[in-house]
Amino acid sequence: MSHEEPIRYYRPKADFKFDISDIQNFVYDMSRCIKCKGCTWVDHTYMPGARFMTRCPSATKYEFDAYGAYGKMRIGHAMAEGLLPWNDRALEVMYACTLCGACDVGCKRNLDLEIELSLEALRAKAVQDGVGPMPAHKKIAENIAKNHNIYGAPPAQRTAWISPEITPAEKADVLYFVGCTASYVNPEIARSTAKILQTAGTQYMLLPDEWCCGNTLFSVGLLDQARELARRNVEEVRRAGAKTLLLSCAEGYRMWKVDVPKLLNISTAELGFQVVHLVEYVDEQVKNGALQMKKPLPTRLTYHDACSLSRLSEPWTPYEGQRGWMGCVEPRLKRRRGSNGIYAQPRDILKAIPGVELVEMPRTRENAFCCGAGRGTREAFPEFAEWAAGQRLEEVREIGAETLVTACPWCKNNFDQAVKAGGETVQVRDISEVICAALEA
Repeated sequence: MSHEEPIRYYRPKADFKFDISDIQNFVYDMSRCIKCKGCTWVDHTYMPGARFMTRCPSATKYEFDAYGAYGKMRIGHAMAEGLLPWNDRALEVMYACTLCGACDVGCKRNLDLEIELSLEALRAKAVQDGVGPMPAHKKIAENIAKNHNIYGAPPAQRTAWISPEITPAEKADVLYFVGCTASYVNPEIARSTAKILQTAGTQYMLLPDEWCCGNTLFSVGLLDQARELARRNVEEVRRAGAKTLLLSCAEGYRMWKVDVPKLLNISTAELGFQVVHLVEYVDEQVKNGALQMKKPLPTRLTYHDACSLSRLSEPWTPYEGQRGWMGCVEPRLKRRRGSNGIYAQPRDILKAIPGVELVEMPRTRENAFCCGAGRGTREAFPEFAEWAAGQRLEEVREIGAETLVTACPWCKNNFDQAVKAGGETVQVRDISEVICAALEA
């Protein structure tokens, strides 16, 4: 009988990091997708029924595998290996996607693959290869370069939302970053936020020269421009001496909390200031008694989880390590699974308002269906964006809600457009407006 040592097979460990500027960091993730479609379907544990059983807008809309994350992973893997070139349809597949994070949440229930980062890396590759982004996105980039906002509006009009009763301080610990949309398109959100802060007795300041947060630039793969803007914006906030950066826009919140650190290769904690959404601030103020919402609002209301405030909002930590046998990584990696987003705070706020009857839509929290507007979608694919909002409005009708509330101007505007197009009677409100109305005596 032989006593020879058994043959052992060793596979060398591969270096990798969470750097979306290099698609090779995500070849493992793309190649290990088993096409189970867990990214498309709501988990059967939470599936509400046959009508609302999907969570991926692009796979649901286009009904072809290429548009689901499982198709994009296969296409991306072939591109990373140099086996497949770009063409018009491949470019459309990569950008007709809201990057809402639903696929990432679904995959991390099973395989812990980095689907969201892979999709972001594929858009970065499209730009690097000279084929991306879409023409509508290039126009936004031009607007930002010229006028520092996505609309190309005059910078001097950025503070036109400030009415006489709004009195920001010259110096304060809290800095309200208004954002392009609340500054130029939805001044009611900016005014409501300012009034809430003042009612709570919180001094706040504004940036002397606020620029775009860079959300669209980053989302469409224009990483160099987004990084340059991120460096400038972080320096401005640090120079102002703010301890807390407060936002009323979910897209801006995610950009500042997650993607600005990602671009600068630092953790969220290393920014030097805390990034807070209005709902986090108000929830704390209501619970400690600083804000009292006493005015009744008799309405049957439902809350839409904006993707960037929910499953995409967990803090960012850079990672660099090695992957070995069966995908095991060293050092250990704490995955961002989307379950620790901002879910309870907005609901607790709405429940605290007299007269409000809060009802949930069939798809909620991590499984919520995207409104369809964000990450460059509405600009390049307006019909897709309106369709996605219409899908969400079907849920609003299903539960008989009279008011649809969200915490992002992008969601509000997209829902408003879909409501008007469909002749709906539901009213759409930003949560800042609802809070402000409940505070008024």
